[in-house]
Amino acid sequence: MTIDASAPPGYRFRQLTADDRRAVTQIDSWAFPTSVDPEEIDRGPSPLTWERTVGVVPDGAATPGSDLAAMHASYPFTRFPVPGGTLPTAGLTWVGVHPQHRRRGIASAMIDLHLARCRERGEPLSALFAAEYPIYGRFGYGKAADDVRVTLRRGARLREVPGASAHAVRIEHADRERHAALVDAVHRTAGSSPGGLGTNRPGWATRESPELQAAWWHDAPTFRSGQESRRVVVVERGGEPRGYALLRRKLDWAPTGPEGTVSVQEAVALDAAAARALWGVLVDLDLMTETKPFILAPDDPLLSLLADPRAVGQRRVDNVWVRLVDVPVALAGRQYAAAVDTTLAVRDDRVVENDGVWHLRAAPFGDATCVRSDVPPSEADLALDVRELGAAYLGGTSLTGLGAAGLVDERTSGSLAVAATAFGWPVAPVCSWVF
Repeated sequence: MTIDASAPPGYRFRQLTADDRRAVTQIDSWAFPTSVDPEEIDRGPSPLTWERTVGVVPDGAATPGSDLAAMHASYPFTRFPVPGGTLPTAGLTWVGVHPQHRRRGIASAMIDLHLARCRERGEPLSALFAAEYPIYGRFGYGKAADDVRVTLRRGARLREVPGASAHAVRIEHADRERHAALVDAVHRTAGSSPGGLGTNRPGWATRESPELQAAWWHDAPTFRSGQESRRVVVVERGGEPRGYALLRRKLDWAPTGPEGTVSVQEAVALDAAAARALWGVLVDLDLMTETKPFILAPDDPLLSLLADPRAVGQRRVDNVWVRLVDVPVALAGRQYAAAVDTTLAVRDDRVVENDGVWHLRAAPFGDATCVRSDVPPSEADLALDVRELGAAYLGGTSLTGLGAAGLVDERTSGSLAVAATAFGWPVAPVCSWVF
């Protein structure tokens, strides 16, 4: 793929390859400081898809890549879940600038190149996890999902669920050869529509590429932070996997006895009974005093199964952010929870093709259309920035809430409530892993 975008004066873009692995590791450690030796990092598999990885180098660099000033990459999500369907999406990642080269417009130039390449590849959406909250809004990304962090004390009481005790449980060392297919199948099913109409989970990206799979299952001791090697808990019913958890334990001792921690990297269950069976194991492991799930959806079954939700110290954290790269394709590519027939005046300073008025029509949980309208922007039903459209896109952020904050302008009475209802979704969006 060609690179025809302009870098800031004094710099140029360069397509990176696997031969640039050391330079990539070095620039990443400058952007995101780490105590891990770069040589140790390079001994493991890289998650990057190299044809989607671009560097920024100063003009006249003597050795290509040796003085990499910045880089960015994206993961290929060919079936990224959106309300009622999937769309090709670029998972923006590894965006980093060497501190010596900050404040020169490099990040802005990289985002513009990324968005141009998304359109060239036919990816109407871009998604990311934000290292710093204030950065990506100015590039048109909206916070589209939250997740919940909790700390469960050992023996946390859970409500009973019929059928939970019918599940068999296996607890084993996690191994890619033995468990990757099982984990991938259960994870993918959990993001689809196991409950039928309107029940898929938006934002539930799967680790599609072989590079992501290799990096996900890499378990070098250097990256364990003093914890044990990764373990897996599998719950099955009738020989069929219905859920799993990937975890590590760490045992400490106090004068009063053992104080161990269970760090749950990912926990997925396909129904309430499987969830009850899975969490019943995770909160009652010997020598452990607390269990810490990394990411829970705001509507994760565990939060409703807790007999005392107050005791777990719930904290909401921003999860995946979304940017509409091709507004009409993105809006027509999802379903809506209610009928909608509205015009949207969209502002987009970076992708001029998105700027203008769009006519959106959809039946409840049916097909949608979105075409450019000749209605003047001042007469559109709603006016909003592409950032707010991205925030509401997965159904996890209410348009009425954005309107109450002055971020959506209602110009036709009643249109905001109708659109907000349509853009909502029965299942909360979330991504179960950070990319």
